[in-house]
Amino acid sequence: MDKIIVQSEDFDLTTEVALAKASNSNIGAIVSFVGTVRDLESKNLNTMTLEHYPGMTEKSLKSIADKAKNKWELQSVTIIHRIGKLDVNDQIVLVITASRHRQEAFDSCNFIMDFLKTDAPFWKKESTSKSENWVKSRLQDEEKKKHWKNEN
Repeated sequence: MDKIIVQSEDFDLTTEVALAKASNSNIGAIVSFVGTVRDLESKNLNTMTLEHYPGMTEKSLKSIADKAKNKWELQSVTIIHRIGKLDVNDQIVLVITASRHRQEAFDSCNFIMDFLKTDAPFWKKESTSKSENWVKSRLQDEEKKKHWKNEN
């Protein structure tokens, strides 16, 4: 059972892992990743606002999950991505992959995050006491994604 959601509300890791685990009795490994708002360059970040294009975003997330499922034998994929105004240390994204074997769960979770960072249509605006700036894409995120294209 896959779960792909874009929401403003927070999520509960324990609840989501339990739901992923309950979806299939062949699961031998569950890997989760929780991304949080951080003050990356010590800018005294107050908030980060995430915007998206409804419909297109969910379609993109499903496509990323499908690519992972085509590459690995996964029993379950969960992607929950938050939107709206978030504070430092708030949860932004949850990715859970469940498979029969741990390496598939680890690799697929990394794969999904690498593609989320580059291919999902989210826009992030950082707000400090002095300014507001849209976050630009980072070359290192594109480089991480290339790893998966070269691995076959």
